[in-house]
Amino acid sequence: MSSPVGVAHAEDSSQEKNRPSTVGHKRIWLITASIAALVVIGGAVLCAKFWPFTQRTVVQNLAEASDSTVTVRGFKPTYFPSPGCVLEGVEFRHGEQQFQFIAIDKLTIKGSFSGILTRHIQRIIVEGAHVYIPPFGSKPKFNFQHSAIVVDEIDASGAAVEFASSQSTRESLRFDIHEASLTGVKWARPLAYRLKFHNPNPPGEIAVAGKVGGWVEGNPGNTPFSGDFTFDDADLGVYGGIAGTLAAQGKFDGALQHIDVSGTTDVPDFKVESGGHKVHLRTQFDAYVNGTNGDTFLKRVESRFNRTTVVAEGSIAKSPGTKGKLTNLHLAARNGRLDDLLGLFVTAPRSPMSGVVSLDAHATFQPGDQSFLDKLRLTGTFGVGSGDFTSPETQKDVDALSAGALGKNKEDPETVVTDLKGSVELARGTAQFSNLTFGVPGADAQMHGTYNVINHKVDLHGNMRVATQISKTTTGMKALLLKAMDPFFHKRNKGEVVPVHILGTYEKPEFGLDLSKQGDKTSPAKGNH
Repeated sequence: MSSPVGVAHAEDSSQEKNRPSTVGHKRIWLITASIAALVVIGGAVLCAKFWPFTQRTVVQNLAEASDSTVTVRGFKPTYFPSPGCVLEGVEFRHGEQQFQFIAIDKLTIKGSFSGILTRHIQRIIVEGAHVYIPPFGSKPKFNFQHSAIVVDEIDASGAAVEFASSQSTRESLRFDIHEASLTGVKWARPLAYRLKFHNPNPPGEIAVAGKVGGWVEGNPGNTPFSGDFTFDDADLGVYGGIAGTLAAQGKFDGALQHIDVSGTTDVPDFKVESGGHKVHLRTQFDAYVNGTNGDTFLKRVESRFNRTTVVAEGSIAKSPGTKGKLTNLHLAARNGRLDDLLGLFVTAPRSPMSGVVSLDAHATFQPGDQSFLDKLRLTGTFGVGSGDFTSPETQKDVDALSAGALGKNKEDPETVVTDLKGSVELARGTAQFSNLTFGVPGADAQMHGTYNVINHKVDLHGNMRVATQISKTTTGMKALLLKAMDPFFHKRNKGEVVPVHILGTYEKPEFGLDLSKQGDKTSPAKGNH
């Protein structure tokens, strides 16, 4: 049996045996704690030296990035759960005159502790931003500083962008931004953007997404720019004289100074206010835009409604001697329908005349606040191979004229109007016609005069050459008077020439003889219209 002394000795030996292990653990914890303390102290020192979210550092970075003077009304640093800061009342001013071009109610910067060393920011939230863009042509110069900071995302939803007008009497153009997101923001690298905003003119909603950059220093016009867009609920009524709700979609690609744009538009309820008839207008367009000044050049715009297609090319650009942008278009239609074109401008249920028409014209729209028809200037030529008058009353008058010219009974006429051609100049809603020629079976006419596209009044005068005696072109008292006039025209070659007029309105024109006039001594030669 063991003695008590032996037992005590065994226990002491066991304690001595376990003591090194306990001491070792304590040493490990002490070393770990010391290293942690050093890391914390070192991190504190590094943060004190490199901490990017001080007011001075943040304001300096913003000033260099925007080439402006930046002031803030309030500043609050944040540390947890993520490092960053919150700025209030931020203003950016640029140039010698220190004009304010950006104002922000609240700017929140959210970073990460690892991002402090890598100069990486996770997110910037911009609230209540208002951006002022000076007039095109004022050319404020910006000298942006290179930055190594990378921002994963910038959210500027709710911002407003305002483009100042070069004319002091005109209001600026304001775009209200519903959603705005920029991702992958880094100097000289492409960034992705997504925008939804209200377009002021014509009013409607635009959504656009794509990529821009990197910024080409020294030649910003070469900065790449691309994306896709939609334009919905655009109200064309703001232009005055026309109406309809437009929807469009398309894509664009290129550099800022030359952006190729293509797409389609759809206006299911387009109308000219003076006529009031709605048509479904569809277009396909191919154009390019100078994003540095807003000038637009139309390579081809193909517009279709009913059975007619009109092709346009031209520009919407600044022109010497004009304030604002001048719209300059060349219009052409081949094998279109006269009833489609006239139907836009007349109030009658049906166009007063139908037939196949060709059109070649040059149109300009002056900038300004006038209505669409007041701003429109158009010069061109047109031709109708053959046409019918759709109004029974109008056709009846033409039938009688044709029958009399042929010496036939007016109850059995040929009803076709042929070779309607002429030149037209349209300004301030009034069309001035020259060399207006047309034929009905047995007669050719050459006329000149005016037509008002707003109130539809017609005032045309000219000569008609008929294939029989003048007295047979009408009946009653006029016939008796014309019989008395026969001797005066008896010696004319190739039919007799009489002065005629077309008065009244386009819906109800009045055909008649200008008995108070002798008419011109020249008449159109058939086949040379």
